[in-house]
Amino acid sequence: MNAHASRTFKSGNSEAIRLPKGLGFGVGTEVRIERDGDRLVVTRVESPAQVRAEMARLVADLRAIRGDAILPRQAREPFEFPEREA
Repeated sequence: MNAHASRTFKSGNSEAIRLPKGLGFGVGTEVRIERDGDRLVVTRVESPAQVRAEMARLVADLRAIRGDAILPRQAREPFEFPEREA
């Protein structure tokens, strides 16, 4: 992991930190900030459209691996609920 130094500064009524070039997520990107002891963890929040697109890519990859074969479902034994006293 590459370590970079920065300083906090005042931005309006908030404390802010400038992300060094190469560490940013892009202007306007939604992020989630979590505190972990003395650490702050900044994670990009993916939009539902991005998640759907990623899932579509994964499904396409899986179809490329297995082809158009439809796998049979395994039969399960029926589950019976035990009798209970009322």
